[in-house]
Amino acid sequence: MVYEQSSMKKILFIAALIIALTPATSWACACGCGIFDVGTSAMLPTHEGGMAWLEYDFMNQDKNWSGTSRAPGANNNDKDIKTSFFTAGAEYMFGRAWGVEAEVPYWQRHFTTDLGGGDIESFNHSAFGDVRIKGIYSGFSPDMSSGITFGVKLPTGDYTYPHFDRDTEIGTGSTDILLGAYHMGGLAKNWNWFANGELDQPVLTIAGYRPGSEVDAVTGVYYQGWTIGSATIAPIAQILGSYRWRDDGARSNHGDSGYQRIFLSPGLEADMGGFRIYGDVAFPVYQHFNGNQLAASELFKINISHSF
Repeated sequence: MVYEQSSMKKILFIAALIIALTPATSWACACGCGIFDVGTSAMLPTHEGGMAWLEYDFMNQDKNWSGTSRAPGANNNDKDIKTSFFTAGAEYMFGRAWGVEAEVPYWQRHFTTDLGGGDIESFNHSAFGDVRIKGIYSGFSPDMSSGITFGVKLPTGDYTYPHFDRDTEIGTGSTDILLGAYHMGGLAKNWNWFANGELDQPVLTIAGYRPGSEVDAVTGVYYQGWTIGSATIAPIAQILGSYRWRDDGARSNHGDSGYQRIFLSPGLEADMGGFRIYGDVAFPVYQHFNGNQLAASELFKINISHSF
């Protein structure tokens, strides 16, 4: 449904969207985990009140990549980064216009690397990651279909584990500004679309490492015409994109950091009253990595949420 909006509100929303999707100067995790933080339509606010969720993401980076093609594994001392991401989150909309959101991540990471001379070793580390706290403004239209987000990523994650490089640590050690924007709309009967993007800009860093800025965005369509009993089943088709700048600082690996990526991601959502189950798998269709970096063949996500 389309509602008439004032010229000022349109200008504010367009400006916010441009800010969220425009490159900055010099995000966090070289592993590319920022792509998990741009929520699908299931995670966008649509009503007053609250929502809590648990999410599991998985990524196995076991292929060396340079430029736009796969490269020999011998060119990269790092051989495998396997990560399980567990996230607990909550969102509360105080009214139609304003709300808050918080996410607390916990990671389990397996890292295999060549310490030199063919001495291959593996290390396992589990720890809480960097907490994200954001405000939400969705007052651009009566149906809450457009909004902006703004907040901070705190340096709560462990960035001192001795066997990891700074770009593979669970925490970045940086305090980052988060700016985002989203929109949802109708296409035809039972067909809808959405777009969501976020800029992660480090502003305070520590110990000789500045992670590169990152822009992540997703757009997709979904169909809400299927039901099984009391559950609504919605198939989803999405395109995801990431642009990350190079890391900087004395402890960074400047030459082997930064990338551009595009994914296709089919997904499925089941809505059963106040509960919602969502899952997708993302497949890269374009990747460009600076230097030599480990890439994953798929990204996996499952999210269970409850509205109240």
